Amino acid sequence: MSSGVISNGSRSSVRKSFPPPRSNFVTRGLATRATSNTLNTGAKIPALGFGTFQDPDSQEETVSLALRKGMRLIDPARVYNVEEQVGKGIKKSGIPREDIFVGTKLWCNDYHPEDVECAVDNSLRDLDTPYVELLMMHYPCTFKRGADRFPRDAEGRMIRGETTFVDTWKAMEDVIKTGKVKAIGVSNFSKGEIETMLEKTGTVPAVHQMEVHPYLQQKEFNKWLKEQGIHVVQFSPLGNMNDFYRQTGWSKGTAHMKRVIDQPILKEIVVKYGKSTAQVVLAWGINSGRSVIPKSVVEQNLEVDFELQPKDMAQVSVLDAKARFNDPSLDYEWRLNSDLEGIDGTVKGRTH
Repeated sequence: MSSGVISNGSRSSVRKSFPPPRSNFVTRGLATRATSNTLNTGAKIPALGFGTFQDPDSQEETVSLALRKGMRLIDPARVYNVEEQVGKGIKKSGIPREDIFVGTKLWCNDYHPEDVECAVDNSLRDLDTPYVELLMMHYPCTFKRGADRFPRDAEGRMIRGETTFVDTWKAMEDVIKTGKVKAIGVSNFSKGEIETMLEKTGTVPAVHQMEVHPYLQQKEFNKWLKEQGIHVVQFSPLGNMNDFYRQTGWSKGTAHMKRVIDQPILKEIVVKYGKSTAQVVLAWGINSGRSVIPKSVVEQNLEVDFELQPKDMAQVSVLDAKARFNDPSLDYEWRLNSDLEGIDGTVKGRTH
């Protein structure tokens, strides 16, 4: 940690027995921060959170550990089948509920307006909490009402619901009035779909959770969202590091490209900071004004909120391959992200 320079108030000296600092090291120090961003509701959302996609059996312990180690943003979803375990993890952590930001997601078979509040109640019951800080629509597509989360016809094709995401959004607006939800947002929406919601309801989403990583930077879309006052939460912030994108039925060829964290450019950058490539990738997201929700190695991820120099931010920007890994469009019978980058190469195949 020491560069040979001791500075403490008025005392400052150089110990000659120490070698001089190397020019390619950051001498400002790498203090880990606790950055938060302000939503358009006035509420604060942490820049670093914990994603709970996959591994339901491990969530109670990992959520508890994440909270005890200092994370305060937890990201479950109804379709992940983790809400009950997440709720237990929150209780087990001993961290006061008011110090935690929980954002969960409504699934596509609960989009009929009459089902929305009941679905919220079910999530609150399993999370064992009287409210959540954020409720999001998981996708813009609607599925047939009922217990089956992936309703299919005799030919295996997804059955659409008899409602629209605009109707769902209006029902979510009503749930805010009950106090069960503090803010509402969306996930996996296109620019046009958000514009439709704004035009028909006038209510601006507090958050858009979407795929963002060095391989899919969506620069123009991110700029537009910021202009609208919509905060971005990055899922899959490490890109194709998750094997899910290589194994799912609709896996795209791009998912098999070199992993983001194996990029030589990143390996050059980490020398300056004494961090791993994954930590630098997550820091890039935070330094861009977004929140990131990695789902692995809690201890390492706690040390990703540090300042990257502008030239290193620019270096990461050249990795933009417009490679979108999360694209179940053909399975969901809905052209997702229709006006955004990275929609080429979509593959037909089942999610479940």
